[in-house]
Amino acid sequence: MADNGATIKPGRDIARLIEIMAALRHPDTGCPWDKDQTFATIAPYTIEEAYEVADAIEKADMAALADELGDLLLQVVYHARIAEEAGHFSFGDVVLAITAKMIRRHPHVFGSAEQRAAGAAKGFWERIKQAERQPEGIESARARSAIDGVPAGLPALTRAVKIQKKAARIGFDWRDAEPVFAKVREEMAEIEAEIGAGAAEAGIREEVGDLLFAVANLARHLDIDPEQALRGGNAKFERRFRQMEQRLALQGIDPAAASLDEMEAQWQAVKAQEKD
Repeated sequence: MADNGATIKPGRDIARLIEIMAALRHPDTGCPWDKDQTFATIAPYTIEEAYEVADAIEKADMAALADELGDLLLQVVYHARIAEEAGHFSFGDVVLAITAKMIRRHPHVFGSAEQRAAGAAKGFWERIKQAERQPEGIESARARSAIDGVPAGLPALTRAVKIQKKAARIGFDWRDAEPVFAKVREEMAEIEAEIGAGAAEAGIREEVGDLLFAVANLARHLDIDPEQALRGGNAKFERRFRQMEQRLALQGIDPAAASLDEMEAQWQAVKAQEKD
């Protein structure tokens, strides 16, 4: 690495990014903020950058996507650098681990002639992952659950679907969506009953959680990603709300001072315009 960080220039090689991160973390000449960071302090940025990648994809903004992928890649380099400084592993170890995993999990592409000829059998990916996770010893096996391995830090809707999919693999699932519709209606009725009975907030919150879990299950049965569907719903609401504000302003009405009837009238007009 160059002694003087100022001499480092941009480049297309990943080695240049690793070099820049090493310069930022240099104990004597590095950036004070970057030097102070830890796995824990950087983790929220890692999650945020992943969402910004998803947002660029949602908007089909390729320029933004290239930029956000760079930000996400920086997070990987950042964590690897912190780990290397502590003597745990390096960026090269990260690359080695993922390349080995991809080769191991794709025998129909990288395996023997027989494995390639057999192709990708249904469920092979999960079987390979399960074999990788297989604990050693009877006591460890007893302690494991079919729904283990779903990260707690995932968005709640995404995590719900992953838990449901794991439960479904051992047969704990409805065969089709019809009983899931009934479950959603049941959870709605339970919320109404809790509210009608004057239940405490904790009880109502629990029932709302059950409803959201059931809706995520319904989305799964309909082969819809609930997280993506909700992002679409958010975007639709934002678009219509901004148009409603604009229509009110054109009529000389301050949206903040408008009545609910005035706002609803413009909301319906925006919906009708979109449908037309």
